[in-house]
Amino acid sequence: MRICFILNPTSGTNRTQDVPALLTRYATAAGADFEIQLTQRAGHATELAREAAVVGCRVVVAVGGDGTVNEVARGLLGTEAALGIVPRGSGNGLARHLRLPLDLPGAVRRVCQPTFQRMDAGRINGHWFFCTAGLGFDAHVSKLFAQAGTRGLSTYVKVALREYRRYRPTPVQMELENQVLVDTHCYVLAFANAAQYGNNAYIAPQANIQDGLLDVCLIDALPMLRAVRVGVGLALGTLATSSSAAYHTSRRIRVHAAQPLGFHVDGDYVTDATDFEVELTPLALEVAV
Repeated sequence: MRICFILNPTSGTNRTQDVPALLTRYATAAGADFEIQLTQRAGHATELAREAAVVGCRVVVAVGGDGTVNEVARGLLGTEAALGIVPRGSGNGLARHLRLPLDLPGAVRRVCQPTFQRMDAGRINGHWFFCTAGLGFDAHVSKLFAQAGTRGLSTYVKVALREYRRYRPTPVQMELENQVLVDTHCYVLAFANAAQYGNNAYIAPQANIQDGLLDVCLIDALPMLRAVRVGVGLALGTLATSSSAAYHTSRRIRVHAAQPLGFHVDGDYVTDATDFEVELTPLALEVAV
C-alpha cells in the first residue's frame, strides 16, 4: 500500500518543527511505503493529490489544517485513493469529527494502518466542502482571520469579538427541499456535513457524515445574551437543543440574500454572493480512519 503525504508547510502555529523529517521517522517505523510532497501555492495540494491517485497511491494524506484537507479531498473525488489526515492546523474540524489522533506520531501510525469508510461531501456554489460551509458572520470572520497575519484560536477569538460589535444580520429567503422559509434573517447560516467548525466548537452536534443530509443551523440575530448562550452551546455541544438556533436537515438548499453575503468552505473565505445553491453528494469520498 503506497502512501503519499502532502504537507502544507504554512499550516498551524508551530512551524519550528522539521515535519518532513518527523513524517519520515514515524512512517518508516510503521513499515510504510511512502513519499512526501510539499505544497508551494494555494490549490497545489489538489493537483498533487490527483497525481498521487493516478500513479496508484492507496492513501493520500493531508498534513495540515482543514484548508489543506479540503484541497487534498477535492483532488481525490472520483478516484480509488482514500483521504488520510495528519492534523496540523489551528482547528482540525474533520480530524476531530473522525476522532483521529491529533499528535503527529499517533496520526502517522493511524494512516499507515488504516481502516476505510466513505463519507458525504457538500458543495456550495460549485465549491466542495467536507466539514462545514456557511454564510454570514463566520464567513466574515474567516475573511479577516486570513488577513490577520497570525494563526491560532486566540487570533480567531480576537477578530470575532472585534467584529461582533459591527456586524449586522442580512434578510434572506431559504428553500429547503421545497419548503420555503420567507423573511428570515441571517447572522449565521451554517451547512454542516460534520459536527464542528474545529477546536471542539460544535455548530451541529448531531451531524452525521454518512446520512446523506446536511445539518442546517440558522442564527437570525445575536444580541449579547444569546451570544453568550451560543458560545456555551458551541463549547458544550448543546446548541442544537437550545432555543438560540434553528436546525433543519436537507440534501439541497437554496438561499437568496437581500445584499451580498460572504461564504466560506471548511473555514476558508471564498467570495460574496446573493444567491446560493447548496447540495450534498452522498458517500462521495473514501477516508482512511
